[in-house]
Amino acid sequence: MTEDRKTTVGSFHFVYIVILIVGTTVQLSDESAFTVNKSNQGLTRVLKGLPPKTEVLDMSQNYISELHLADISFLSQLKVLRLSHNRLQCLDISIFKFNQDLEYLDLSHNQLQKISCHPISSLKHLDLSFNDFDALPICKEFGNLTQLNFLGLSAKKLEPLDLLPIAHLHLSGILLDLGGYYMKEHETESLQILNTKTLHLVFHPNNIFSVQANISVNSLRCLQLSNIKLNGMNCPVFITFLSQLTRGPNLLNFTLNHVETTWQCLVIVFQFLWPRPVEYLNIYNLTIVESIDEEDFTYPETSLKALTIEHVTNRVFLFSQTALYTVFSEMNIMMLTISDTHFIHMLCPQTTSTFKVLNFTRNVFTDSIFQKCSTLVRLETLILQKNELKDLFKVGLMTKNMPSLEILDVSWNYLEYDRRDRNCTWVGSIVVLNLSSNVLTDSVFSCLPSRVRVLDLHNNRITRIPEDVTGLEDLQELNVAFNSLVHLPGCGTFGSLSVLIIDYNSISNPSAHFFQNCQKMRSVNAGHNPFQCTCELREFIQSIGQVSSGVVEGWPDSYQCDYPESYKGTLLKDFHVSPLTCNTALLIVTIGVTGLALAVTLTVLCICLDLPWYLRMVCQWTQTRRRARNIPLDKLQRTLQFHAFISYSEHDSAWVKGELVPCLEKEGIQICLHERNFVPGKSIVENIINCIEKSYKSIFVLSPNFVQSEWCHYELYFAHHNLFHEGSDNLILILLEPIPQNDIPSKYHKLKSLMTQRTYLEWPKEKSKRGLFWANIRAAFNVKLILNTENNDVEM
Repeated sequence: MTEDRKTTVGSFHFVYIVILIVGTTVQLSDESAFTVNKSNQGLTRVLKGLPPKTEVLDMSQNYISELHLADISFLSQLKVLRLSHNRLQCLDISIFKFNQDLEYLDLSHNQLQKISCHPISSLKHLDLSFNDFDALPICKEFGNLTQLNFLGLSAKKLEPLDLLPIAHLHLSGILLDLGGYYMKEHETESLQILNTKTLHLVFHPNNIFSVQANISVNSLRCLQLSNIKLNGMNCPVFITFLSQLTRGPNLLNFTLNHVETTWQCLVIVFQFLWPRPVEYLNIYNLTIVESIDEEDFTYPETSLKALTIEHVTNRVFLFSQTALYTVFSEMNIMMLTISDTHFIHMLCPQTTSTFKVLNFTRNVFTDSIFQKCSTLVRLETLILQKNELKDLFKVGLMTKNMPSLEILDVSWNYLEYDRRDRNCTWVGSIVVLNLSSNVLTDSVFSCLPSRVRVLDLHNNRITRIPEDVTGLEDLQELNVAFNSLVHLPGCGTFGSLSVLIIDYNSISNPSAHFFQNCQKMRSVNAGHNPFQCTCELREFIQSIGQVSSGVVEGWPDSYQCDYPESYKGTLLKDFHVSPLTCNTALLIVTIGVTGLALAVTLTVLCICLDLPWYLRMVCQWTQTRRRARNIPLDKLQRTLQFHAFISYSEHDSAWVKGELVPCLEKEGIQICLHERNFVPGKSIVENIINCIEKSYKSIFVLSPNFVQSEWCHYELYFAHHNLFHEGSDNLILILLEPIPQNDIPSKYHKLKSLMTQRTYLEWPKEKSKRGLFWANIRAAFNVKLILNTENNDVEM
């Protein structure tokens, strides 16, 4: 077996493997321990120690040459075993006797030459294709595979009764690898294949087709042939081969994969298949060689509904374009797909065409395609995706004579539209229009079919949807994702809009009234936009919570804050801000009401509770305590003999001796009074100065009587002089009774100055305030002060 033959597997083989793998594994447990993947790891034998509960084991694409009973017998729950693309040469299927649940066994692409006849009755998928068997590896025991759906085989020669043991089985598909097939000269072999719905024959990829076998199939619905190489000489051989396979009345789907042929032979194949019962003809990976000349192709009445040709390589460089395109343009079928062919044009049918669907994806068609074409009157779907279209105006003009056209796909082109052009002309029947992945801008909204219901404009250069858009009252679905839109569109222009896709744009502050204006909206996808999580967004988030569940697609995961930085990445549903912060009027009212309430409260406190007096006294107490702490004790203790000297008028002596002195002395404060501590024989002035100097503080009881006392003024003068001399803060002024400024004689300017510059304590008339008064007095003294009583000139 050649390497090319090993690596060539048609789409039929792949599809059936996928279907059966899915059907087998869909019931498996989600636990990863039940699936073991050891593919493509360079293994030469099956690994030991596999989990006993393994249900799916993949050992494909390794170098395993032998498989023994001990390798897999303990895997009693094994359902799927893949051993393709290894080096197995011989296999005794009896080694699977302990794997009674095995349903899927893939032994393709090995070097098997013989295999034992002890198949497992539970098998649904058995693939022995792409091996080195001389004859089909089937024996009578295969007849017990009553659950078998798919069978893959290889053979170098065919015998008529090779498949007799499984003739009674109803198979879904057979893959027959004939890559190593050789035929004796002048002999035609026969093979009868019964009861299979799908047959896939794979031939050698490099050999000219020469198989002259008669293969008969009953109930065949799908036929696929891979690796067909034709020229002018063997084309009749291929047609003869096809005549045997296409005789059945049930064949609906015919696929050719990896075909190399001349243009003449391809037309002959078309001519052969046209009257056959085939409804769907598919050609994949077509290569045209030698020459392309005009061929006489008649189009008889046909059952063929659809022709699909994908991926064409043309090795003919000089040919008549008309000869090539005419064959396709004149076909009397409903659906034609020619994609990935690098065709530069397609002719307009000469007569009224039967085409309902035309798909020309991935070609190089230009704006000239189907211009002034009036024969495509039945065309309903036109797909021109991935071509070289540039002018949207000409695309609209192209549809003018297609009265049945409903679906138009011109995505992935280079379409533009300039407003300076004339008004666009579209056929009125278009309801689905795909203009995605072009270079269209905002002006596209003035060049659209009037009855369009589904419009796809994603991946363009649209920055806004104009407010003056008209003629789109029927629009139901609009896709403008991957553009540069900054706002959600209003629904006033689109009265019937029910589906909007507008994700991946530049929308930062969507309108909070969107859902109110778009009552018919049943699906909105606006995720992955750079939302600014500010007060403006709060109402939009609230409006989302008011719509029905499922209307906002991707909510909440696709809706995140992008700004400010502190909220970046936060889901919109988790963004919360106070209503007071976002409502300016409410904030002003709240501040005003709060300020007014505070003002009323302060007024009441001031009027009823004399709050200013309390505040002033507390402030004085605080300042006094701070000053008292800042004066070092050792400095004070050197000369001081009293805590305080009290200066007062004789008229106020009753209050001084009855209230002030007892309260202070009770706290351990030593008081100097002139009648008690003046030294006899010394002058009054000398005693005053001596007492002030030897006292920590000087207390002056101010009243109208104090103003009238000459000696009190002297005491105040000396105390004030000592204040500046020592740099200390030793004056305590107590206002026993209010003193009007006019009652203070002008000669007592020191008293006026002190009363205006220094804070004084007022004796409260209310008993409830006197506690704070005494606290302020005590705060001015350092009771820890040790007085010096030695050499005391003043009597204690």
